Amino acid sequence: MFHWLEKNPFFFAVGVFLVIAFAGLIEILPNFAEASRPVSGLRPYTVLELAGKNIYMKDQCIACHSQLIRPFKAETDRYGQYSLSGEYAYDRPFLWGSKRTGPDLHRVGNYRTTDWHENHMWEPTSVVPGSIMPAYKHMFTNEADIETAYAEAVTVKDIFKTPYGDDIKPGKKAWEAYKPKILAEAKKITDNMKNKNVKDAVAAGKVPEVVALIAYLNSLGTSRYAAKK
Repeated sequence: MFHWLEKNPFFFAVGVFLVIAFAGLIEILPNFAEASRPVSGLRPYTVLELAGKNIYMKDQCIACHSQLIRPFKAETDRYGQYSLSGEYAYDRPFLWGSKRTGPDLHRVGNYRTTDWHENHMWEPTSVVPGSIMPAYKHMFTNEADIETAYAEAVTVKDIFKTPYGDDIKPGKKAWEAYKPKILAEAKKITDNMKNKNVKDAVAAGKVPEVVALIAYLNSLGTSRYAAKK
């Protein structure tokens, strides 16, 4: 058989390719599977953060900001540790992005604060002189769709086995019982904000979009995998 292969270069080349491809798969797939598992200590997004992520997508933040730090010195010097595949284990969909009109945001929670985001969303040039980013003042009055975010958490828990607690479960009663936790998380955000209307809205049981978005932005960094520190 081997003599026949040696006399037929085409089939010999195909055979060599198949052997190398199989060996490559055996070598790569286990490492790929391991790398795609959640990094140590990674937690899923909270319901408030999920609502913020949905606002991030709705208002097309991904059009100007990536969430993927590449393993190059110029990127790690500016944005921090390069991104690991296991950090995206609970991201559906991924928001890697392919264009940077603005900076990468994958680790923005490590170096920006709630009050900075508040000022930035209200008037970008107040904190970044010369910024071409538009103001997002509508986020301070529009109410975030928290109930849909809760339903999303229930769905990914049931289908993808995302490790949410037992208190996230289907049903109107479960949603009503969980809502105070979301408002408590929102209040922690507004405690560091200045806008009185936003504070009053949360106190009245409503969550403005800007609060959910800031919660999401604050989560982009080591706060979601503190065990790695």
